[in-house]
Amino acid sequence: MNAYELLRLPARLTITPDELGSAFRNAGKSAHPDAGGNDLEFARLHEAQAILASPSRRLRHWLELRGIAVEMRGTMETGLMDVFQLIGTVTQRAEALIRRREETRTPLGRALLEDETQHCREAVEHAIALIESAIQAQGAAFPHYESSPAPDAAAASATARNLAFLEKWQLALRSLYSRLI
Repeated sequence: MNAYELLRLPARLTITPDELGSAFRNAGKSAHPDAGGNDLEFARLHEAQAILASPSRRLRHWLELRGIAVEMRGTMETGLMDVFQLIGTVTQRAEALIRRREETRTPLGRALLEDETQHCREAVEHAIALIESAIQAQGAAFPHYESSPAPDAAAASATARNLAFLEKWQLALRSLYSRLI
């Protein structure tokens, strides 16, 4: 499957969420079962959108379309280990607080935890912002890959791997944040 062709988008790494959303809506107008399309066709559009919405999956797909093998096994770059350590600390703190909140049966007990909950939410928000910044930093390599006649497979694989780690952490933190509300 070529996600770019399905969504009628140029095969490039830098795609804004607005561009992707617009392309999905336009392609969905004819592919949706209510508009004469079928379930399989519409499911393929959803999969294409999911691929292009994820920077790691988009990079991997873009490389594979060029016949470049992508190695997703391996380690993340060293600089991301500090971010990972922060995420681990924030996650442990939030999980412990969530457990305490669940064990607290009285309104007074919950009220006493509210200040700590707010600080914990702020810590999770800060970690999410760090992740988003790291994703943008990794994505800064996209123009280089696009302009290169033969992108470096090892470097591109490392970028895709780093992005996959970051996206996984981002999803986990967003889920954690929603549990703190």
